[in-house]
Amino acid sequence: MREDFFLNQLTRFEDTGLGMIVWLVWLALMMLFLFYPTMSQRIQLGYMLRDLEKKLARLKLVKDEVRDRTIETIKRVGKPEKDPAQDIDRLMEFFVIEPESMDPYGIVYKLEHILETGESKFEDEIRKLSPAAEEYKVKTLTNLVEVARTTNYLYRIVRHYYLLGKKTSNIYLILQLQMLMPQLMEITEALRLASYAFAYGQPIGDGIGVLAAAKLAYGKEKARYEIAKDTTVSEIEFENRRVLIVRATGPGGTVGRPGEGVKKLIEREGDNVKLIITIDAGLRLEGDESGKMVEGVGVAIGGPGVDKYKIEEIAKERQIPLYAFVIYESIVEAITPMREAIAKAADTVVEKVKSVLLEKVPAGSTAIVAGIGNTVGIG
Repeated sequence: MREDFFLNQLTRFEDTGLGMIVWLVWLALMMLFLFYPTMSQRIQLGYMLRDLEKKLARLKLVKDEVRDRTIETIKRVGKPEKDPAQDIDRLMEFFVIEPESMDPYGIVYKLEHILETGESKFEDEIRKLSPAAEEYKVKTLTNLVEVARTTNYLYRIVRHYYLLGKKTSNIYLILQLQMLMPQLMEITEALRLASYAFAYGQPIGDGIGVLAAAKLAYGKEKARYEIAKDTTVSEIEFENRRVLIVRATGPGGTVGRPGEGVKKLIEREGDNVKLIITIDAGLRLEGDESGKMVEGVGVAIGGPGVDKYKIEEIAKERQIPLYAFVIYESIVEAITPMREAIAKAADTVVEKVKSVLLEKVPAGSTAIVAGIGNTVGIG
């Protein structure tokens, strides 16, 4: 009797069509469960690709803007006989192959040779394109073309991974690229502003070490001469101590050869050198104050490491202490026109260097102070 009641109720439930609706809802949920991850991933991939496409278009605009500014500057400063656009496009594709590191013996000097060859090649090309430019302006124009080359390379790399991710529908590749894009866009904007600085010969944040060295020597030079390619030494007397100040030769855009310069000075001066101080810009962390001066030990030189290696080697051989002063900057501040907060740090560094010279260098001895950085706009 009871079983008949439930059977009748079920029959009525099916007859009303409600059972069919429940069954269809259940089937739809099952289908959604099976196919939703794929659908969701495709929707998410499409959104990320559209976002990257917009950023890639912005990268291309900046690349083209820097290229056009480079061409315009070479025409304005160098007065070339023909349109330099084709040559600039060729130089923007220029590359440098690092030496083989499988056997690391002697790799520093191999790297130095390759880098110097590349630098000479670039300078020769710009010299040909800019017959009316003075020699120091050729250095700055070379830096400007380097900025254009870096911007072009950055655009090509982002475009490569965007197209590869789109072609293979690889959401993980696209996700990684999207995560990196804020930093890449920040660097791109910094390169755009850097092109202004080199186009008009304005000092950049990276030149703070050179500026501090120039201020230390200002008005006290007893002698000044070139010690290595694009590298100048100023000799001063400070509290009965002889100070040799090494820095790149301005106001053209160059970093010189500070490692070679310091090495030659120590070989010439012998055991009379009691201290080596290097001053350079240093990458600050988020939350750190721009323009803050910090001190430590070691060789404060960025870049590929050739100059750093040379100073460390001879300092170890002669047992000369290595002191370093660093001025905090962001990557954007380092390659864009120098900000007031960073420029003011030069005076703080000079006073601190004087204090260390008095404390660590005996009277009658010699110290070397190397101001590291790009000398664009700094004489």
